Amino acid sequence: MIKNRIRKQKVYAFIDSQNLNLGIQDLGWRLNFERFRIYLKDKYRVDKAFLFMGFIKENQKLYNFLKKAGYELIYKPTLVSTGKEIKGNVHAELVLHSMMEFPNYSKAVIVSGDGDFHCLVEYLLEKRKLLGVVIPNKYKFSALLREFNGYLDFLNLQKDNLSQKKRHNP
Repeated sequence: MIKNRIRKQKVYAFIDSQNLNLGIQDLGWRLNFERFRIYLKDKYRVDKAFLFMGFIKENQKLYNFLKKAGYELIYKPTLVSTGKEIKGNVHAELVLHSMMEFPNYSKAVIVSGDGDFHCLVEYLLEKRKLLGVVIPNKYKFSALLREFNGYLDFLNLQKDNLSQKKRHNP
């Protein structure tokens, strides 16, 4: 009897944390990152979830929480602009890291509604490595991503499953 040799596919998620956060907040709710990690594992069988974010020293508690929830954090140094706004655009890091990891995964999930990732999504599709594009907000995402319609997953209807529950103080 010949054993069926099915190699387990490795699925990696590459997450633009700012786009994810702002997209969900525009819908009027806050994302529960622990539940979102489970969502990625259950729906897409994500083995590794890379979360790209700007690094702010004072947020170490948050970073520890996210690591414990199962994310691998990739930081971008941040700058404070003259208006005291913190800048930490992670697009280049996400694209570069997805290419550095390219030989290590079979399929990729991109989490962002930003059109800056059009070329990455197109390349992954061409190389037959695109599993999906998770769009945080169906009403606010780049028209450049619409051509990948069969691969798009919108989080709008996931509020009951993925939102932070309000704590009731006695």
